[in-house]
Parts: sequence; structure tokens; C-alpha cells
Amino acid sequence: MGNQDSDGSPGMTQAATTGAPLDLNLLRTFLAVYRSGSFTAAARLLGLSQPTVTTQIRALERQVDRELFERLPRGVAPAPFADALASRIVDPLDALAAVTGHGGPLEGAPAEPVHLAGPAEMLCHCALPALAPLVEKGVRLRVTTGLTDPLLEELRAGRHDLVIATARPRGRSLNAVPLADEEFVLVAAASWAERIGGPDRIAAEGPAVLHGVPLVTYAEDLPIARRYWRHVFGKRLTCEASVTVPDLRGVLAAVIAGAGFSVLPRYLCRDALAAGGLVLLHDPQDAPINTGYLVQRPGSADNPHVALVRDHLIRSARTW
Repeated sequence: MGNQDSDGSPGMTQAATTGAPLDLNLLRTFLAVYRSGSFTAAARLLGLSQPTVTTQIRALERQVDRELFERLPRGVAPAPFADALASRIVDPLDALAAVTGHGGPLEGAPAEPVHLAGPAEMLCHCALPALAPLVEKGVRLRVTTGLTDPLLEELRAGRHDLVIATARPRGRSLNAVPLADEEFVLVAAASWAERIGGPDRIAAEGPAVLHGVPLVTYAEDLPIARRYWRHVFGKRLTCEASVTVPDLRGVLAAVIAGAGFSVLPRYLCRDALAAGGLVLLHDPQDAPINTGYLVQRPGSADNPHVALVRDHLIRSARTW
């Protein structure tokens, strides 16, 4: 197998078997395939024939002694080694393209809209601000909000190019990569925190302290709050919601205004916690988390802007 860098990861800048530097043209071709998700789309971007692209990828795979792409009925999916390689070369190659004036990621790309879908809260709070630099450079977005299962069905039907999903899709027909972990926190306005005796009392006496405090939640079946109770307290949540809002931003606004307590993603209420509008009612060592995935529709690679949006979201999500 391939050689190892000093940190134990596979070597990225030299061939795994010979130690020779990797060919720059092969790396450019690799990055085009990685971004577009298709040998055909990469060939069109590079002005090459598809057999040439296939030959170059096979040559690179022989050099690194790794399979780089899994062949799908339509397009390809990157292997784990390909993700690692792309993360090492994308910035240097884009910088080189900017200096030479050739092959930049937006050069000559069609201005077809990228259809992005996902939870309204994560799209509005995290994804759209992160994508603003691409919009300025000419990427067009068409954004849809909704629940994961219906959005994935619409993705399979061709209505979306990318979906931010709250769970990994079943089966292998969709290419899904982990995007970000959202941590859930138990919060209330400062007035309620003071009335119940603060976080120390909950830590000492448990969730019974919240008896009589109104619960503000996303839906009648209390999906996020029930999960928190089961994971943190080891108990079943039996109370009913006083306020339900099918948008976590609305839940946040109601809780800040003093309507009661709730369980929310930390990314959504981080600013309110820092400003004092919300108080963290409990700080367990093992808070519940949920992993979000970025899912791409097979065949969407014909639009190179889809790969730009995908790559940018994956890089930006490290800070969410």
C-alpha cells in the first residue's frame, strides 16, 4: 500500500510505490473528476476526451496504489483516500490556476442554478452565509427547506442537486458524506433559570426541577426533547408541549422571550447564550449529538457548480 506521512496519513504528494512526485496534470484531472462527480463532466471541463480522463485517473491510481473513485451507474463517488487527497491539493491547485489564468474553478462553467435543500434552520443560519462568496462569483442557488425524508425522495426524483440531511440515507444509490455534528442543549431565558434555582439545582436533583415550566418545542411528539431526556437523564419525557413551532428559529425566539424551556442545537443558540438571552440549564459530559450529511443526486455532476457548492459546504462546516 501507499507510504505514510509523518503524521501517519497516506502520502499525498509522491507516488505511493516509487516515491516520485505526482504528475500535476493527473492531479488536475483528478480534481476535475472529484468536483464534477463524473468522468464525462470532467472531460468537458478540461477539454479532453472521456477515454483520456479515464486513462489519466487509472494512471494516478497506479501511482498512489489506491482506488480513487467508485464507479456508479451514473458518475462516480470518491473513495476515502480521494477525499484526503482532494483536501491536500485543492487550495494549491486553485491558487496555481488563479496565477496562470487557466482552469480556475469557475472559468467557463455554465451558470445553471444549484438546487440545494435541507432544514430551514441550518440552511439559513449556517449554509447560506457560508455560500455567499460563491454567489458573488456567479454561482446561482435555488433553496428549498423541509424534512429529510421528503427531501431525499425529491432528490432521487431529480428536484434537488444537494440535500443537507439529518440522517444518512439508506442504500448506496446516493452519495452521502458527513457534514457536521449538531449538539443539543437544554436552555431557558434567565428569568426561568432564576425561578427554578439555576443549572446547579438541575445537576443535583434532575429534570423534576422543570416540573411546571412550559415546554416549547418543534412538534407535538417532542422529538428533540425526548431524545435529550433519554440520552442525558435516562428517563422518558412525559410532559406535553405548551408551544409548538415547526421552525427551530421560532422555538428559539419564544424561549428567549420567556415562554419556557426547550432543547435546541447549540449552533442555533450560541449567540443568545453568549449574550445572556439564554441560560444553559444543564451541561452534561455526554450531550446528545446528531450528524448531518450532505447528499448529492446521481447525475447532478453535469453542472460543475454543484461540486463547488458541495466542496465549499464541506470545508465551511468544520466551523459550524
